[in-house]
Amino acid sequence: MKPTIFISDLHLEDAVPSRSEWFNTFLAGPATRAGELYILGDLFEFWIGDDALTPIAQHVATALSALNAAGVKCRFMHGNRDFLVGKQYADLAGLELLPEELVIDLQGTPTLLLHGDSLCTDDAAYQALRRQVRDPAWQMEVLALSIEERLQMAKAAREASMQHTQSSSMEIMDVNPDAVGEAFDRHGVSRMIHGHTHRPAKHEVQLGTRTAERIVLADWYDHGSYLVATPDGVESVSIEV
Repeated sequence: MKPTIFISDLHLEDAVPSRSEWFNTFLAGPATRAGELYILGDLFEFWIGDDALTPIAQHVATALSALNAAGVKCRFMHGNRDFLVGKQYADLAGLELLPEELVIDLQGTPTLLLHGDSLCTDDAAYQALRRQVRDPAWQMEVLALSIEERLQMAKAAREASMQHTQSSSMEIMDVNPDAVGEAFDRHGVSRMIHGHTHRPAKHEVQLGTRTAERIVLADWYDHGSYLVATPDGVESVSIEV
């Protein structure tokens, strides 16, 4: 059985070529040996619409399409930075678009996948923003704007996000234990994989009489990284260039 690989929070953008180099190394090596690749959000630093592709977005589409054609099933879940990725780009890149939460059979273990931002319920301001940007009507209004207008919106949103991060405590921006437990109970699983918080770790979660596992994927700010699942278990691997 081929391994299943998970990545998230790459935050690819033309202004940071090092992340593109890590991604190319990943695609040329580990990704080719996988049976499935799950991208759990924030593949890109920002996304203003499928009609405004940047050079890195075009490169990623070509590379993922080739990977998919080679037999690796590539699946994408929206993050808080690239929630406007649509069917047009998904088709171009050979990506299957996933819902916000998905349970898969991972090497025999039912596993909940999600980006992770929905678990950060202590950050009320962010959750209000999340509800707005995930609203289909709001998205339609934004996509009807000119590309230049959307670029300005994205720039303003990034600046606001940086200010919010700097002024908020780390605890508020992390997952809420009750939200984590509720997600486990709602889906009836004992393993969860997500990104978003940029705090890679494996956590044991006590749920009454049973113990669950929460795996947090690493971001790609300092180096590339992926999680690989095989019948022998799950392991986080750094990407060396």
